[in-house]
Amino acid sequence: MDLDIAPDDPRAGDVRALLAAHLAFAREVTPEGHVHALDLDGLLDPAVTFFSARRDGRLLAVGALKRLDDGHAEIKSMHTAAAARGRGVGRAMVDHLVTTAAARGHWRVSLETGTYDAFAPARAMYAAAGFVPCAPFADYAANPHSTCMTLVLSATAGGVEDRPGQS
Repeated sequence: MDLDIAPDDPRAGDVRALLAAHLAFAREVTPEGHVHALDLDGLLDPAVTFFSARRDGRLLAVGALKRLDDGHAEIKSMHTAAAARGRGVGRAMVDHLVTTAAARGHWRVSLETGTYDAFAPARAMYAAAGFVPCAPFADYAANPHSTCMTLVLSATAGGVEDRPGQS
């Protein structure tokens, strides 16, 4: 069956469980004070649109898009259930978030993720989607625990242009 990615309520029971796993993972592998994952209140912020990916009603992944300003959005709270990893679900969520950002008129989508080995699969997935390392953005500061990445969306309809060095 097809993967259904749609807006969802982060307060839903199965979603809360996956978000708890996301936060537990981040806290387990990242030093205190350097976990930037959104909690439930953060996901309910009006600047955030929260999505879930489901197949046959079963929750496989979550992700959010946070509006930073008129042209810039941030990917937040990306997490794929362990059983669904390596099957293209996370990449489908990233593609959905980028497409949504473009449809909203954003010209840039950025994200922050960890530098540790546990985050290597996520960094590789983002790089494969066209994201490149960038300077810290929004409220992030340079530190050895965070990697910031960005994707500049092209002015052509639906196109994505990779522009290394832009931040």
